[in-house]
Amino acid sequence: MNQAKPRRILNSSLPSSFRQIRLELAREADHPFGDSGIAYVLIAPLDSEGWLDLNMWRQHREACRVARFRPGKPDDLGHLVHRAGGHWAFRYDIFGDHEDETGYHFSEEKFEAGEYVSITDEGRTHTYRVVSVVPL
Repeated sequence: MNQAKPRRILNSSLPSSFRQIRLELAREADHPFGDSGIAYVLIAPLDSEGWLDLNMWRQHREACRVARFRPGKPDDLGHLVHRAGGHWAFRYDIFGDHEDETGYHFSEEKFEAGEYVSITDEGRTHTYRVVSVVPL
């Protein structure tokens, strides 16, 4: 299958509402101190209150990216997608049928340093701490 090469996006071409957001695994049974090596970095637009901005996402969806980091594994690069029913997800396999990771109630969660968000990965929901939100 011939896959299209992703188009390069210059940060300076994006609206000022775009942020780089770092999420790190919060405390849970298997990681009592959390784990900064299990993380995500999102490039996404936020409104003035810190919520994902659906209208801006629609205008710049190709620029809404995610990187997933896991110790001992290659990094996964993908896109932030908005699905039917108002759910946000991460899609790494744009051209295939790999299951998306779902942001549990992302539409109801603020992306501000110190806040927590939940992500369902391989059938399990994990809590992540928002460690940084910086303008591009």
